[in-house]
Amino acid sequence: MSRHGSRSRHPITADSRTPQELREAAEQRIARVLIGLGLGVMIVIQLVPFYITLTTALKHKTDLSSQWVPPTQGFAWDNFTAAIAQGHILVAIGNSAIVTVVGTVLVCVLSALAAYPLARRLSKANAAISFGFIGLMMVPPLSILVPLYSMMASFHGLNTYWGIILVMVAGNIPISVFLYTAFIRSLPTSIEEVATVDGARMWQVLLHIVVPMLKPVTATVVILTSVNIWNEFALSGFFLTSPDRRTIAPAIASFFGGQSDLGAAAAASLLSVIPVLLVYLLLQKYFIKGMVAGAVK
Repeated sequence: MSRHGSRSRHPITADSRTPQELREAAEQRIARVLIGLGLGVMIVIQLVPFYITLTTALKHKTDLSSQWVPPTQGFAWDNFTAAIAQGHILVAIGNSAIVTVVGTVLVCVLSALAAYPLARRLSKANAAISFGFIGLMMVPPLSILVPLYSMMASFHGLNTYWGIILVMVAGNIPISVFLYTAFIRSLPTSIEEVATVDGARMWQVLLHIVVPMLKPVTATVVILTSVNIWNEFALSGFFLTSPDRRTIAPAIASFFGGQSDLGAAAAASLLSVIPVLLVYLLLQKYFIKGMVAGAVK
């Protein structure tokens, strides 16, 4: 009797949701599944080149099996030795680090200084300058290679750190100025006006008020600029021909000559990825925070 009573107190009821709600719930489940499949496909596509590079770096020259197949004759660690001894990849990594760090810092500082007056002083001259920066973003780097090379040769800037840094900074400033200008225009001017009324000078307003608010866009500029400089090949391959001044891309390209060494080139590529992974793992929370803050702003 008590058993029947307990059943009567807790009756089994059907889903009380309407057909429309059930249909929407089913569509949401299907959407989540499709999104998961899409992300899985994207991850596989991103990992395939890394897998082929890894298998190529670990294979002996006599191993003629498919690149999709793991090494069948043991691991060829001599490919990494050749990348270090013949390709000078460790020297190239150090050169790339110097050029990337110095170039990124200069781009951030110069772009922020140029963007502030462009964003705050709305005049025809500043509008023309802004359009000029946008136009420079559309100029292919190789289209100005000949005059740029001639100018750097006359300044004795070939195979020098300052020469390639100058070229990298000039190439990355237009997009950085565009990003800084757009971000500064979205910031309210009330805080700057209050500081000006209190007697703060222009450089004090910029240094103590504006610069701290530029952290989100600065994170974006740092990521874009550092990646562009680290991976740059089109210009550095012409301006850096000395083995002790080459950056990563020209150093890896040196293995593709008369007698290509794919194993050593793949090993050099893997070694060049290690610093980037370490930096990202150490600073990922700052990068993600900056990107999210920039999106929210």
